Amino acid sequence: MQSGGSLLVPSVQELSKENLIHVPPRYHRPQQDLIISQVHDEFPEIPFIDMNNLLSQEQGDAELDKLHFACKEWGFFQLVNHGVESTLLDKVRLEITELFNLPLSEKKKFWQSCEDFEGFGQTFVVSENQKLDWSDVLILFTRPIHMRKPHLFPNFPLPLRDTLELYLEELKNVAMTIIAHMAKVLESKEILEVFEDGMQMMRVNYYPACPEPEKVIGLTPHSDGAGVTILLQLNEVEGLQIRKHGKWLPIKPLPNAFIVNIGEMLEIVTNGIYKSIEHRAMVNSSKERMSFATFLFPKYDGVLGPASTLVNQNTQAQYKTTGVKDHLKGFFGRKLDGKSYVDSKRVHHNN
Repeated sequence: MQSGGSLLVPSVQELSKENLIHVPPRYHRPQQDLIISQVHDEFPEIPFIDMNNLLSQEQGDAELDKLHFACKEWGFFQLVNHGVESTLLDKVRLEITELFNLPLSEKKKFWQSCEDFEGFGQTFVVSENQKLDWSDVLILFTRPIHMRKPHLFPNFPLPLRDTLELYLEELKNVAMTIIAHMAKVLESKEILEVFEDGMQMMRVNYYPACPEPEKVIGLTPHSDGAGVTILLQLNEVEGLQIRKHGKWLPIKPLPNAFIVNIGEMLEIVTNGIYKSIEHRAMVNSSKERMSFATFLFPKYDGVLGPASTLVNQNTQAQYKTTGVKDHLKGFFGRKLDGKSYVDSKRVHHNN
């Protein structure tokens, strides 16, 4: 897959090693972008779902109701007892950190090109005067295997390559288990079929400590373009925030839990029953933060639109139907801007 380019920008990790006192102007965000609304004391934590309960006969129905509520009302939840061994998670944390700590000369082997955003670098940079995020990313498509770029995944050092192979397989299974339960509660097998044998992408986010954290954003507010995102915190530093009722709510990750969120493709397939939620990452002055997201997409040559089982005489299609390939090309070819892309896919009914 030719995934489209992003303009090449300096490495923020390298920039942060220069003992800067001030952040370069290109990272300065307008004040209205940065306002962190006060969160009310009574504001609840995002829901958590227990995979053991979801799979058990006694508690399965009650946990399925919780899952439906979390997807419908929040678009985000933490997944505990997910079955992925903590020893594997620790290996992922250690080996990914080692990869990011390689000398720049070594990392250049895995760098993005102007034509392709896969590799180390930054994404969604479409103009020279665009404000930049205070982060570096490593991004690549990992499934199906024939889509892997020969100079990237296959060239990663061992044991990282084997660790990732195992981890990505586990995460694909977790994602498909979650989608299978969504399909069950929405009574639509079609939802599961859309994502079977689909694509998987990984993205590691590296947010260096910043001398002026109040002037920058680690990751621009957006909603994810995939079906389902599963995020693993690689260290204990917080920074992820979601927009809820017009306020930014910080997420406090549970130890070894996954943070799962609905992406725009699932919003479209569920005809808006489940909605993708805007989120962002903030940075701090003393500690770097790292996170590892995996994304599940439908098949590249598939079709994306509301499941036919969720459209009837009483419920019209809320989104247009397009090819997955065209949808992805549009998504990756623009800068991040809240939920503007999925909103452009809406059908406007004249009632």
